[in-house]
Amino acid sequence: MSAVALRVVFADDNFLVREGISALLTEADDVELVDVVTDPAALLESVARYRPDAVLTDIRMPPTFTTEGIDAAKRIRADHPSIGVVVLSQYVEDDYAFDLLSDGVAGLGYLLKERVSQRDELLRALYDVARGGSVLDSRVVEGLLARKAQEARSPLPGLTDREREVLQELAAGRSNEATAKALFMSTRAVEKHISSVFQKLGLADESDVNRRVMAVLAFLEATGGPAEH
Repeated sequence: MSAVALRVVFADDNFLVREGISALLTEADDVELVDVVTDPAALLESVARYRPDAVLTDIRMPPTFTTEGIDAAKRIRADHPSIGVVVLSQYVEDDYAFDLLSDGVAGLGYLLKERVSQRDELLRALYDVARGGSVLDSRVVEGLLARKAQEARSPLPGLTDREREVLQELAAGRSNEATAKALFMSTRAVEKHISSVFQKLGLADESDVNRRVMAVLAFLEATGGPAEH
C-alpha cells in the first residue's frame, strides 16, 4: 500500500456484495479500506470517526431500503465537504439520481453495481469524487437527459408551488371545497389558483369540466402517474 493511499469507508447491507467489493478494494495497492458498515447510522458515525477521503455506499439500506444511501450521501457532503461520495444502485433510478444531484454534483458519483466488477472504473470514480469531481454512469446520464427533455416540453414548470399543490389535489379527485380544506385555504383562493392553472395550461377557452380533466391529464403526463397521498 502506498503512502498516499485513498482512505475509503464502504457501506452495504448485502453480505455477498459487501464481501466482494471489500475484496476488490483491499486488493488495490493505492486504497486503504478503513471501515465497512451495514447501515446509514453506522456509516455516518464511521465517517465522523475516520474522516476518509471517499465513501462508497449502497442506495438501499435498512430500515426502509429506499433512499438511505442518498440521504447519507447528502448529509456527508453537507457536514464534510472534503469527503467524496459514490453511491451504488442495482438499477437506473432517475428520481434517486436527480435527488442526489439536486444540490450540486461536486464530490458525488452514481454508479450501477454491474460496473463495480471493473475495479479500475470503481477506483477512478472514488479518486475523482475525492478530488471534488463527479462521476455518473452513462446510463444514468441518459435517463437524466430524457427527464430534462420531458420537463422542457411540459407546461407544469411554469406553475407556482401553490398552483402545483392545487393541481395535485384535482388529480386526486378532490373538489374545490376538499382542496381548500386539505391545503388550509379559502375556497375562493382555490378557485383563483385553478383559474390561473387553466390559463397557464392554455385551457382558458374550454368548458369547466373539460378544463379540469385536461389539467389533470397534463399533471399525470408530466409526473408519470396518479397523485399519491
